[in-house]
Amino acid sequence: MRYSLSKAAILAALPMLALAPVGAVAQDLTVRPEATAHPNMWPRSASPDAMSDAETEAFVTELMSRMTVEEKVGQTIQADIGSITPADLATYPLGSILAGGSSGPGGNDKAPAQAWVDLAREFRAAAAARPGARIPLIYGIDAVHGHNNVPGATVFPHNIGLGAARDPDLIRRIGEATALEVAVTGADWTFGPTLAVPRDDRWGRSYEGYSEDPEVQRAYAGPMTLGLQGELRADGPLAPGRIAGSAKHYLADGGTFEGEDQGDFRGSEQELIDIHLGGYPAAIDAGVLSVMASFSGWNGVKHTGNHSLLTDVLRGPLGFDGFVVSDWNAHGQLPGCTNDSCALAINAGIDMLMAPDTWRPLYESTLAHVRAGTISQERLDEAVRRILRAKVKAGVFREERPVEGDLSQLASPAHRALAREAVRESLVLLKNDGVLPIRAGARVLVAGTAADDIGQAAGGWTLAWQGTGNTNADFPQGQSIWAGIEEAVEAAGGSATLSADGAFADKPDVAIVVFGEMPYAEFQGDVDTLDFLPTEPLGTLRRLKAAGVPTVSVFLSGRPMWTNPEINASDAFVAAWLPGTEGGGVADVLIGDAEGQPRNDFHGALSFSWPKDATGTPLNHGQPGYDPQFAYGYGLTYARPGEVGALSEESGVDGSTSSVDHYFVAGRYVAPWGLMLRDAGGQNKPGTVKVATSPRDGVRVRPIDDLAQESGQQFVFTGAGPADAYIEGVPIDLSRQANGELAISFRYRVEAAPRGEVDLMFGRGRTEVTDLFEAAPLNEWRTMKVRLSCLVGEGVNLSGIDVPFGLSTGSAFTVSVSEIQLAPNNNDTVCPTEAGQ
Repeated sequence: MRYSLSKAAILAALPMLALAPVGAVAQDLTVRPEATAHPNMWPRSASPDAMSDAETEAFVTELMSRMTVEEKVGQTIQADIGSITPADLATYPLGSILAGGSSGPGGNDKAPAQAWVDLAREFRAAAAARPGARIPLIYGIDAVHGHNNVPGATVFPHNIGLGAARDPDLIRRIGEATALEVAVTGADWTFGPTLAVPRDDRWGRSYEGYSEDPEVQRAYAGPMTLGLQGELRADGPLAPGRIAGSAKHYLADGGTFEGEDQGDFRGSEQELIDIHLGGYPAAIDAGVLSVMASFSGWNGVKHTGNHSLLTDVLRGPLGFDGFVVSDWNAHGQLPGCTNDSCALAINAGIDMLMAPDTWRPLYESTLAHVRAGTISQERLDEAVRRILRAKVKAGVFREERPVEGDLSQLASPAHRALAREAVRESLVLLKNDGVLPIRAGARVLVAGTAADDIGQAAGGWTLAWQGTGNTNADFPQGQSIWAGIEEAVEAAGGSATLSADGAFADKPDVAIVVFGEMPYAEFQGDVDTLDFLPTEPLGTLRRLKAAGVPTVSVFLSGRPMWTNPEINASDAFVAAWLPGTEGGGVADVLIGDAEGQPRNDFHGALSFSWPKDATGTPLNHGQPGYDPQFAYGYGLTYARPGEVGALSEESGVDGSTSSVDHYFVAGRYVAPWGLMLRDAGGQNKPGTVKVATSPRDGVRVRPIDDLAQESGQQFVFTGAGPADAYIEGVPIDLSRQANGELAISFRYRVEAAPRGEVDLMFGRGRTEVTDLFEAAPLNEWRTMKVRLSCLVGEGVNLSGIDVPFGLSTGSAFTVSVSEIQLAPNNNDTVCPTEAGQ
């Protein structure tokens, strides 16, 4: 689940049928046979009796007897805080709000903790003041690795690291700490635990899963649910400091074809049960109060509209008595539905529709569907009862919130110690030629730009949805990996030096090089191969090795990646995953005592198989032909060492498919680059879709002929508002190319001259190029080359370019482009500012 307006963007780009008049919407819930579940095949589980005890059911029955149909419909609609105000609740009796990724109080996703408390109280007060039944809201948030939305909270390792720890009790304690920190800021509900079983590591959400094998999810689902909620009681709600959980994303979100996000699981029902059901029965048995349905589908049918899975199975053999919430505007992807109206989802078994920015029209249309009988009163009452039942158990009806506002609980010493323990347990030692542990009194060089970057160590879903743009200042209670190493070494009388590029004056005893993937979340994290592309870390390792310095690599990533060259160049290699805000946990294991004996041993074992090549072909424990570089369950320790010989450096992929200098060539985006369309409604990543539009029709794209058939793309900026069309990928360092010898080059043809300012996007900068396009003759292909040195002069930082090309305008403009790449400066380049003078 992603919570920013960009979810709506993707939906807008999908081919969807227009909504028929309310009274004519089809009620047929028949799902084609290959996507129809058979309940008798599924295992048995059941929500605890305490979820629906007699006292709770009597309370709900009496409350519903006083509710109007408007109030009942309101319970089924959830809005995002970025699109609703407390004042709106006087008119719309909504039952739930959420704070999605990049949503924060006052539009500030880095708002201080007190602002989050104040916002929660304002919404609750508004709900209490409205006339009628005055049912409290339930307020949800994505606390997926700690309370990761709020500055100053504890950020635990992402699930991929916790899976390597193989420690259910650790998971329970992390759930307890997360719940307390969420409750402190006023929310009632987290969208977790994530129980995906990722089967293709190219999927950008792989790190949200504990393991490629469902055994880990089965072991963790119950403890995490109990950690968040505690045990359900028949004599009262959850204890103060506990919050409702939501098992997600039901079902097989990690099993989609080629790792496509929001894609389709193509397989048998037995595979669905054996692999992807995973931890759901355990979460249900533990009393999880809600389940979130997945955007994805099964054999061509989206789960959000699959009655056989949502009702026949989930309410049948799985025995779930809580409520089902949909994902971000997911109902809009169903046939005959739009984001504004969808009876099919509710009739299929969705109880609460997550409609972050479309809640007003969806509320009105759902009310109309009920009045017209398209949604029966019986089905509405069933959904409302489930929601109210969960609200009673979550404690939203109680007047006192004893922990709310106690900000001392955020990143408390106990929680930080727990997070540090989790980092220690999650580290996996892939190679050690005797360099580890490092003697505490040694002279240690720490290299790599990631070493002193807490934001990179925390990864996606941290403050912002994608986790980008964070600095160490955003984690006032956190500690970077560098700071943890420095503390450990200097406490024992040694010395530690930070040098991003690995340069040194005095030869160190050992070097620790910290590097890895930049933060990402869904969509932006999808890749075509598992080749680790940045070349700087490998260069640093080889220079240190040539200088006779023993090297230790600490690799940060949200998935296992092909890093054989880096492993070969390292004396020790540690998979640290995405450890979060307690980098000192890395030092606890790498740095020994004064005699060089371990202070803590490695504990982690791979919960994802490490690839032998970079192709990304799914490789999972138990599959035929299983032959990884490092197998599922692998992990060296000081007590159990092992030898790793030289590894093959044949990646198995054509280097041209993973390019740092070719972005759109011969009609395709070259990995890891992809197109993004963005306007005021959010963003859309078309992927392989040839014709697409941004959410509010600010810009459209379609293929067009240039040097060959469909070798170019035409961008139509409609003038409906500010819009961007840009290429995005893994950040690359182009600082060495800024000597005036290279330029960003592209062919273009203006079909309709710009009616306002047009900017060229590069990195985090924008440069006006209006005059250049205005001067171009219509319908004639030309080439524009903009010197990188010129862009540097305008303040662009070339050390981390994730947008190598883009166009931005708020006015009408039509242009076609092709062959976007870096090219040499043959005295044919321009500086846009000079051209405009």
